[in-house]
Amino acid sequence: LPYFLEIALKIWYIQNIKIYIFFGGKKMSYKKDFIKFMCDAGVLTFGEFTLKSGRKAPYFINTGNYKTGEHIAKLGEFYAQCLAENGIDSDVLYGPAYKGIPLAVSVAIAVYNETGRSMNYCFNRKEAKDHGEGGVMVGYKMKDGDNVTIIEDVITAGTAIRETLPLLKATADVNVNAVIISVDRMEKGKGEKSAVQEVYDEFGIRVYPIVTVVDIIEAIEDGTIDGKEHLEAMKKYRETYGI
Repeated sequence: LPYFLEIALKIWYIQNIKIYIFFGGKKMSYKKDFIKFMCDAGVLTFGEFTLKSGRKAPYFINTGNYKTGEHIAKLGEFYAQCLAENGIDSDVLYGPAYKGIPLAVSVAIAVYNETGRSMNYCFNRKEAKDHGEGGVMVGYKMKDGDNVTIIEDVITAGTAIRETLPLLKATADVNVNAVIISVDRMEKGKGEKSAVQEVYDEFGIRVYPIVTVVDIIEAIEDGTIDGKEHLEAMKKYRETYGI
C-alpha cells in the first residue's frame, strides 16, 4: 500500500477501535455502572416515598443530587453511550432549561473527548433576551432539516416535550428524532400508558432511557447494588403500576 494510504488506514483503525471501546466494549456493563453511579451520588434511594401523584413508591430518583464536576462528567458519558447504543443520528443536542442545559453540554463534551466528533448543542432561555442578539435560543443556530435530539433527566407527564416542540419549530423546520432520559420508571400515568409511551403516541418521538426500573430491579437481584430488602416492595409496586 502507498505510505499515505497506510497511515490513513491506521488512523481510521485507531479511531474506530476507540469508538468501539467507549461505545461498544462497555455496552454490556454501562447500564449497571450507571445504576451504581446513581446510588453512589445519592440520586437513587430506596425506602418509602410519596410521589407527586400521591403514590407510595419504594424508590425515588432525585437528579438534583448531581452536584460535582465528577458527576456531570460521568453523566455525560452515560448519555453519550445511550446515544451510540441506539444508533441515534443527531445533528444537534438540545437541552431544555434548566436541567437539560448542563446535560446537553456534558454529552457534547463526552462525545468529543471519546470519539473526536464535535457535536452541535444548544439550549433555551426561560425568558427571551431583549438586547444584543436577542431571542430565546443559545448556542448552535438550528436550520431546516436538522435532526435534533432532546437531552432530558426524566419524563413524568410529557409536559416538557409539549413546551419544547413549539420552541424548536419556531426556530427552524427541524426533525426531533429522539429524546434521551436517565431513567424510565415504566409506570402508568393517568391512563394505561406510561409518559414515554404517550410521548411516542402523541408526537411520534421515541424516548430512549439509559436504564429502566427493570434494570434497577435486576441490579439489586444480582448484587450490583444493595437493597435486597426492598425487592419485594419494588416488584409489588411494579405489578400495581407498571406497564
